[in-house]
Amino acid sequence: MTSVVEKVRAGREAMGERWRGAPRWVRWALLVAVIVFFYALPNKEFYQYLGPIPTTGSNFTQVLFTVSIYVLLAIGLNIVVGFAGLLDLGYFGFFAVGAYTVAVLTSPTSDLKTLWPWLAVVPLAIGITMLSGVLLGTPTLRLRGDYLAIVTLGFAEMIRIAATSAEFLKGQRGFNQIPHPPGSYDDGRPVFGVLDARPYYWLVLTLIILVVIGVRNLTHSRVGRAWVSIREDEDAAQLMGVPTFKFKLWAFAAGAAIGGLAGALFAGKQNFVNSQNFELLNSIIILAAVIFGGSGNIVGAIVGGGLVAYMIERFRGIELFGMELYEYRFLFFGVVLVVMMIFRPQGLVPNRRRAAEFKDRRKEVTVGG
Repeated sequence: MTSVVEKVRAGREAMGERWRGAPRWVRWALLVAVIVFFYALPNKEFYQYLGPIPTTGSNFTQVLFTVSIYVLLAIGLNIVVGFAGLLDLGYFGFFAVGAYTVAVLTSPTSDLKTLWPWLAVVPLAIGITMLSGVLLGTPTLRLRGDYLAIVTLGFAEMIRIAATSAEFLKGQRGFNQIPHPPGSYDDGRPVFGVLDARPYYWLVLTLIILVVIGVRNLTHSRVGRAWVSIREDEDAAQLMGVPTFKFKLWAFAAGAAIGGLAGALFAGKQNFVNSQNFELLNSIIILAAVIFGGSGNIVGAIVGGGLVAYMIERFRGIELFGMELYEYRFLFFGVVLVVMMIFRPQGLVPNRRRAAEFKDRRKEVTVGG
């Protein structure tokens, strides 16, 4: 068994070396092909040839939209957890802030007399969510490890309880008739309707590409290098002159902005928001997605977020021995995570630094044994 695992690991490392050594134009061509594939994915004329990949128990295009939202959230949380090394258990709270900002300012069921157009509210939702990240981080980011995790967990629960009990947030009744994104075809039909989830998926996919470009540029800047130094050793980074508190606040604000954007898009698609949409379990799933894909790597966050959301939905409508597998989806999900932590704790697609760290640890264990 050990030899098989070692062969798989060696083959994977060889593929990584070939990819890094490939000419730039080859990597760009492959990247463009992958993007075209995902844009074509929600078309039935295309996905009907993909065998068992399309879901059978639920609308595949709706599943793709859900997957894209999870990917966007995983990219945002990866800034906080993967790059800055801050354990955040309440990230879904930022998603809720973005969704409720859109709902309160645009829904006819809101208590406001003057409503805003959806397109104008989205930047405002991002700004309010960034502000909430700063307000949360300012008094709490001097904490570390488990203490910070507990505080962020409390933040998510505060948002959920406020959404349930505050009258102007409507509790479980929620907000309905939330406007969809604007746009119409030549015949007057809206682009973003109720039944077809494809335009929403394409919109989120486009925004994911833009967010990835922005995050990648950020991580290759002075800010990104500061985040990595904080993650590796915060005390050493502070001794070397890095203003650690400021850069941790930057990480919280950037991650919160992406979470707020995902919440705004979710509200615009679902047309309805209430307090039950923002359970604590969702924060745990997003954190698990980042770790599953590879903390500290943008590609890993994308892969983790997509696979986790897809795995959960894939069990819908499938029966085995008379049991509905969807009811046991988190059991299977937990088993997959345990197996991953045993055989590949660095994640499916870790960054090179993290992969090297785990490789060194394996060598130490082997030598020590």
